[in-house]
Order: sequence, then structure tokens, then C-alpha cells
Amino acid sequence: MIYPFSYDILPARIVFGCGTLDRVADEVRVLGCSRALVLAMPELGGVGEALAERLGGLAAGTFLGAVMHTPTDVTEQAMAVVRAVNADCIVAIGGGSTTGLSKAIALRTDLPQIVIPTTYAGSEATPIIGQTENGVKTTQRTLAVLPEVIIYDVDLTLTLPTAISVTSGFNAIAHAVEALYAKDGNPVISTLAEQGIAMIARALPAIVADPGDKGARSDALYGAWACGTCLGAVGMSLHHKLCHTLGGTFNLPHAETHTVILPHAVAYNHPDTPDAMARVARALGEPDPPTGLYDLAKDLGAPTSLQELGMPYEGLAKAADLAMANAYWNPRPLEHKLIARLLDDAWHGRRPDSV
Repeated sequence: MIYPFSYDILPARIVFGCGTLDRVADEVRVLGCSRALVLAMPELGGVGEALAERLGGLAAGTFLGAVMHTPTDVTEQAMAVVRAVNADCIVAIGGGSTTGLSKAIALRTDLPQIVIPTTYAGSEATPIIGQTENGVKTTQRTLAVLPEVIIYDVDLTLTLPTAISVTSGFNAIAHAVEALYAKDGNPVISTLAEQGIAMIARALPAIVADPGDKGARSDALYGAWACGTCLGAVGMSLHHKLCHTLGGTFNLPHAETHTVILPHAVAYNHPDTPDAMARVARALGEPDPPTGLYDLAKDLGAPTSLQELGMPYEGLAKAADLAMANAYWNPRPLEHKLIARLLDDAWHGRRPDSV
């Protein structure tokens, strides 16, 4: 059988291994830069300061105020620092929130980025940015926000709490699942997606059992890159639309929202995506992907309901309306009553299935 496809490979440099943080200064120099602004979240402020010290004279300053969902007012605060220190590149260390801020700065300035992920979010491997303004989160795809360099250091993930490890791992799996039934999918990405799902699904139980398991941490981090690459290469569908709606409008935690919604979004699309579901089932080692994902999350102690995340029940109707607004492609036609039912199931934490 012939599978016609087109695939644009993204121009990014990947440095993967243990102890690779030692190579940050060299990567700044390779970019031809000498005034790096270091970004981090407040919770990783000490890590950000230590990275600036490691860079020495190559560090122009720090901004340690990155937050979830990349609100534009925080970006403007960071932009003031960019201008004040005359930064010529960005070095971001942390999870998806810090990566999002780095991308927002790059969008406004075209400064080169070096991103050092400490979770499994995978957004560092994508030319996609989501920004929140006035309670509405919007996304766009542009090569202007793709980091020039991504440094994956397995050692940085050894102290990542298991709860965050699990939910950020599910965040990554969601990228790969939706890539498998993307309208513009291709066999290269489908192969990488299945591998990414399998590696993370295998690694997470081992990490929960032993957070210091370096082999499992390496598998999860590689899987995060694989899943993020899938997200960056093809379009996403219902799952990501719902998560951006819930996160931007109700300020729900990003990775945890992905974890809760994924089994239900997969159940919604299951009837119309048999080939993709076969790959997900094979990767998980479970015959039914919706229940397999739900059970894995529950067994690992992750949240399984929107109620646990602080989602107000009375907000579900608004979320369903927003999910139906601004038409986007999905393998199964979108129906308001079915989206409302999906959200109700997710709010209560009901175990989904493909029937």
C-alpha cells in the first residue's frame, strides 16, 4: 500500500544525555551570543540563579517569574527586563510555563532560545505558543518561537516529584495520541508517536517506584522529546482544544488537566480512529486505550476528575460552548451534547470506555 504524505522537519538542535547542563555556556557561544537572560519559575528560582552563576559573564540577568498559561502581562514584565539588560538570547530552565515565556519573548524579539526542560511537557520541541489574555487562551504556530537549542539533562529530572512526573508524562502522551489521528499525519510521526507513548507509559510506574531510577528517567525524557516532536509536526484536535479552554478560562493546572481529559477525549474519538487506537493499545499494552489511560493515571495516583482540580461544575456549560467555537478539525464530528457529556464525565471522574 502507498502512503502519500508531506513532512517538514523542524530546524532545532537537540543535546541529550546526563550532565549536559555543563554544555550551556558552549551553546550560548555557538549562537554567537554573550548576554543571556535566564528564565525560571519562582519555584525554581534557586536553579535559575545557579544557572546564571554557571554562565558567569555570559549571563546578563534573570527573570524568575514565569507562570502557567503564559499570561501576556507577565510577558510584558519579562520584556522590560530583556530591554533593561540588553539581552541577546534567552536561556530557559524549567517546565512548560518557563518554555512558554521564552517563546513569548522570542515572538516579540526574535531572540534565539536555549531551553532546558526539567519536566516531560514536550512543548520545547514545538513551534507552538499558547498565550492567555483576559481569561482567554489562544495558540498559534510559527517557527519564530521554535527554540534553536534544547538541552535535555536526565540528571535534572531525578528530583522531579513523582506527582509532577506522572502528570507531565500524561501531558506528553496526549501530544502523541493526537498526532496519531492528525489530519496531516504521516508514517514518520506515527512511528515516533507510538514509541513515545510506549516509553513514557513504561517509565512512569518505574519512576513512581523509584524516583532515582536513571534509566526510567532517561526513557521518560526521551519519550517527552518524541511526543513533543509529534506535537510540533502535525495539528492537534479535540483534546488540546479542551485543555487550552479549561486552562486559559478557568486557570486549571496544565499537566493535570491533560491527565484528566485525555482518556475521555480518546473515548470520544475512538470510533473514528481505529488505526490510531490500535497503535495506542499496542504502546500501552492494553486492549482498550481509554480505560488503559484512565487506569494507568489512577494507579499512579494522578488526578482523574476535573472536580479535583478545582473546576466549578457550573463552568462546564461555558467550557462546552467555547470548545465548539472557532471551528477546528477533529476525526469525529463535534457535537455539543457529546462534548458536554464528555466534560461531565471528566468532572465526575467516571471511568471511560470505547463503547
